Amino acid sequence: MPGSAAPLTRETPATTAPEAHRTAIILVPGRLERPTLARRVKRAIDIVGASAGLLFAAPLCAAIALAIRLESPGSVIYTSTRVGKRGKRFCFYKFRTMVDHAEDRLAELQARNERSGILFKIAADPRLTRVGRVLRKYSLDELPQLANVLLGDMSLVGPRPALPSEVEQYPADCRRRLAVTPGITGLWQVRSRGDPSWERYVELDLRYVNEWSLWLDFKILLWTVPAVLRGTGV
Repeated sequence: MPGSAAPLTRETPATTAPEAHRTAIILVPGRLERPTLARRVKRAIDIVGASAGLLFAAPLCAAIALAIRLESPGSVIYTSTRVGKRGKRFCFYKFRTMVDHAEDRLAELQARNERSGILFKIAADPRLTRVGRVLRKYSLDELPQLANVLLGDMSLVGPRPALPSEVEQYPADCRRRLAVTPGITGLWQVRSRGDPSWERYVELDLRYVNEWSLWLDFKILLWTVPAVLRGTGV
């Protein structure tokens, strides 16, 4: 359940996604485009897994919320608008890991970006709080996204949901990422999380789109466990 390599920006969440708020995409049919039994099973696994995760993680989530509230002012849950399947925008949830209004300092930190292409990430980001650094290290900040899974905007497994500003910069072939429902964990997170290359990021996401199967999802979920326990999330 590793985290995104992209910055979070505070935006007004879109509760609906009319055509005017959809991002134009170019789709190449993949395995997840066909209405098969496997797709229905994937959705069932998402619902059961997310429900169980929220139930068993409830005490931990309460403790995290208290720690965030005690350390710094601001909301406990951070929300931003992300782009999902077929360009549909949705409200994305995670525990707040940065100081309030952290996006206001983004411009001054651009020169320290450690990612290539349109991604942005700094391992020692000065905007991170002490609690936030621990949450990111073990990907605990992603727990609220289980609610996104229940709502159908995300899946347990899939490409990370992108910011609208990132999607606007996508080349045509990269827009195929939007052919599937975005996920909490995926191939890039478990295989090349420390790789700053934009090309590798896209390569693994498109491989998932083209080669998806329930067995691949199962393997990614298994690979996620040691990835989280290693604490390489920041």
